[in-house]
Amino acid sequence: MIPVTRQEVLGLYRKIFRIAKKWQSASGQIEETIKEKEYIKSEAKTLFRKNKNVTDPKLIKQCIEECEARIEIGLHYNIPYPRPIHLPPMGLAHKQGRTLRHQEKLRKISKPIYLKSHDEVS
Repeated sequence: MIPVTRQEVLGLYRKIFRIAKKWQSASGQIEETIKEKEYIKSEAKTLFRKNKNVTDPKLIKQCIEECEARIEIGLHYNIPYPRPIHLPPMGLAHKQGRTLRHQEKLRKISKPIYLKSHDEVS
């Protein structure tokens, strides 16, 4: 990893823990706030450890963009959990054949960047 990218990744990691330290849940309940803070910390540790051996610059860039997107969405909506996509569950495809495979491919392509790692970890 080049030094600039390393510093950027470490900066994001520190930023996430600063956000977790100051986090307040939307409900304002102490139990909920503690639960959400722990989720933020554990999710960050899991994903950063999972990707610590990534060396491909394009993949590193994609991970950084995903991290930044999840931070911005979490702060904007005051929800630490990834927001789900709202597509009908196979509502446009037939139950079998080529159309189903095409629908599954479109669904995978249309997945927002901030949900790519969530399915791998969950």
